[in-house]
Parts: sequence; structure tokens; C-alpha cells
Amino acid sequence: MQKFLVIQTAFIGDVVLATGLLEKLHSCYADAEIDILVRNGNDALFNNHPFINEVLVWQKKKQKYKHLLQILKKIRSKRYDVVINVQRFAATGFLTAFSNAKLTIGFDKNPFSFLFTKKIQHHFSTDRKDALHEIERNHLLIAPFTDDMASKPKLYPSKADEARVAAFKQHPYLVIAPTSVWFTKQFPTEKWIAFINTLPKHYNVYLIGAPIDQQACDAIQAACTNTKVTNLAGQLQFLQSAALQRDAVMNFVNDSAPMHFASAVNAPTTAIYCSTLPSFGYGPLSDTSYIVEVEEKLACRPCGIHGKKTCPLGHYNCANKIDNKQLLSCL
Repeated sequence: MQKFLVIQTAFIGDVVLATGLLEKLHSCYADAEIDILVRNGNDALFNNHPFINEVLVWQKKKQKYKHLLQILKKIRSKRYDVVINVQRFAATGFLTAFSNAKLTIGFDKNPFSFLFTKKIQHHFSTDRKDALHEIERNHLLIAPFTDDMASKPKLYPSKADEARVAAFKQHPYLVIAPTSVWFTKQFPTEKWIAFINTLPKHYNVYLIGAPIDQQACDAIQAACTNTKVTNLAGQLQFLQSAALQRDAVMNFVNDSAPMHFASAVNAPTTAIYCSTLPSFGYGPLSDTSYIVEVEEKLACRPCGIHGKKTCPLGHYNCANKIDNKQLLSCL
């Protein structure tokens, strides 16, 4: 029996996209044991997962390096056939290089890649013509022993997750995830409010997000004249949010984790891009998906590969010049 370990201890959206590797490995090695290593908190994505053998959890915020060594000891004891490292940072490179696995694979940008059995070129381009989606980049790690086709990410809400959100599905509804960790990835609050107030009145509107987003969503709900808005931020677990998104008429999201949740349950998605670009490789993957971005070509966009805490030029035109009609046209 083959034993695989996939390592992805980055943020939650990155972990969701890495589930495409789990799908492909399972399809090619149905009897294999597949484990995944994630950071503390992201393990909830894999509750009741149908073919994950074990979820290893790295406590990155508490005794980080002590726990790293404990994780390494456990990895070595498991005697994996293959360790696949999706990340490009030293800590996970260390785990991979000294995992005692028969085959270790990772990207060439990882500082420990010189110790891997195989290192794969990490292809990142901002040119739309030359761009790869993140799932395609990740798939290059396992293509030599699977096939040439990347698998889409997938999440598996349980029956209990479905039951938690069933009451919200009695009437047609829209889901909006209005926040982001990064200011320049976030559609402005006042524009969300204006958009919600122009929505057809037969839709219920659910705002979703983490507990830290509850206050921002409260403010949006309070400012809306649309009375069919419900704030669910902080009330739903990851898989419950995904279960709610799956059956929405449309999900309106920023370039952030809820977009990847929607992709992982093939939910209709409208992704709003402000400072970042879809060509970075993190766009929506659902069968029904739209991308909304400023129509004017801005010399300052993108202002970086990742989001920023403020607009470097102070005007935030990449978001402010998006017309709400662009969002409404996706309904």
C-alpha cells in the first residue's frame, strides 16, 4: 500500500486549493493512505473527509519550532513512500527533506529543495497568456506519477453541516463574503451597501465570514435599506459555509478564501478583483463563474502580488471604479 503525505501549512485558501492533489492521488491510487499536514485551525476542513487517513496539525502560533520537531518525529515514524510539499518556505522544506520518505517532492524555490529527491520549477507569471492556475502549478508536483490533468479542489460538508444551514435554503438566496484580510483585496463597504440595496427583493442575502468579520458585516447590514439581509459571519464553520454557498443563486466574493470554498463545492461565483489579478492563478473554478474588475486599464494595477493594508497611491481606483452594474449583470 502506498502512503502519501501532502504538506500545505499556509492560509486556508491555499489549503482548499491543495485538495485538488488529494482528489488526483485518490483517483490514481484508490487504496493508498493519504495524509495531509496543515496549520492549526485549518484541520476543520477535513472533518469527515471520505478518503483522508490522518490530518497532521502543526501548531504554528504556540511553541512553533518545538512542535515542528515533534511533527518531524511523527512524520519519520510513519515511513511515507512519498512526501509532497506544496509550500516554498524553509520550515516545511525542513520537514520534507528529513521526512525519511522514499520520495520527496517540492518546488525549486524552497530553501531545502536541494535535499529533495525531485524539485519542480515553480511557474508564476502575471502575463495572462502564460499564466497557470494554482491547481495546475500544484499538479506539476505529482504529474510524473499520475497524469497530465489537474483535479479541481473539493470539500465534503457532512450531513450535520448540511442540516446546520438547511433553514437558510427555503427561498432563493445570495451569499456575500464582503471582507478580506487585506484592504486592497476588499470591495469597499459603501459599494457593498449600494449593491445590496439594488438587489431584486425576492432574494434573501446572507453575509458570511470569520468571527473577526462579524462587526464589519453588522455595519453593512445596519446601513442597508434592503431588509432581507442576514449576518452569518462568525456563526458558521468552514464546511457549513461551503454547504450554504453550494446552493446559492450566486456567491459574491473577493479574491479570498470564500472564493475557494465556492470552487470546492462547484457553487456559482462572482469574484471581484481589486488590486490583484486573476492571472496570478487563484481565480474561481466553478462551472458557473464570473470575474469582475475595473474596466479601465490602471498603470498602478497590480500594486503587488499580494494584497496591501492600504492603497499605495491613496485613491483605490482599482476598487472604487468598479461599477455595481458589473456585479448585477452576473445574476
